Amino acid sequence: MTATDDKTIVREYFNATGFDRWRRIYGDGEVNKVQLDIRQGHQRTVDTVLDWLRSDGNTEGMTICDAGCGVGSLSIPMAEMGAKVFASDISEKMVGEAKERAQATLGQSENPVFTVQDLESLSGSYHTVICLDVLIHYPQDKAMDMITHLSQLAESRVLISFAPKTVFYDVLKKIGELFPGPSKTTRAYLHREADIVKALEANGWTIKRNAMTKTRFYFSRLLEAVK
Repeated sequence: MTATDDKTIVREYFNATGFDRWRRIYGDGEVNKVQLDIRQGHQRTVDTVLDWLRSDGNTEGMTICDAGCGVGSLSIPMAEMGAKVFASDISEKMVGEAKERAQATLGQSENPVFTVQDLESLSGSYHTVICLDVLIHYPQDKAMDMITHLSQLAESRVLISFAPKTVFYDVLKKIGELFPGPSKTTRAYLHREADIVKALEANGWTIKRNAMTKTRFYFSRLLEAVK
C-alpha cells in the first residue's frame, strides 16, 4: 500500500464511518467505555500542550499552526488564550464540525481559521507548529518527511505527538487488529521515539520537554522541540 493510498483511506474514513465515531469521542456525549478512555487520554494530551503554552507566558497574537486539527479540541482553547490559530484537517466533515464548535464557543470570531488541507499542502510561517496524534497515519519514511515539512513551517517551536513503538504497544496493536470494527479501517503506524528525535534534531531542533499519556486504550508520546 502506498502513502497515497493511506492518505485516501484516511480522508474517506474521517468523512464517513470514522467521522461519527471520533466526533462523539472528542465531544461530551455518551460513549462506551473504550471511547471514553480514548477521549480522556486525548484530552490529557491536549491539556498538556495548553499547560506548556501557559507556562511559557503570554500567547496573545502568537501564530500557531494546528496541523491535523480534527474537531478543534486544541485550536479553540488556543484561540481563547489569544493565539492566532491556523487549523487544518484532511477531513471536510471534521473541519465543518470544528467550525460549528468554534462558533458555539467563540461566536462569529474569524479566529481560528479552519481549512480543509492535508499536511503535505500546508504552507506559510508560524511561531509554533503543532501536530497531535496524526503521525499514526504515516509509515516510517513518510513520517520523517513530514517532520521535515512541518519544521520548515515553524519559526520557534514544534510540538509533535505519536504512538510510540515498543514491544508492549506492538503487542497491544496486534491484539486490537484481531477485532476490527466497522469504524476501524485505517492503518495505525507506531514510531520509535529515537527516530522522531533524530528527525527533529536533523532539522535543527532541540528537545525541550516531553510527556507520555497512557490509558488502557490510548497511548501518545508528546515532544516539544525548540531552536
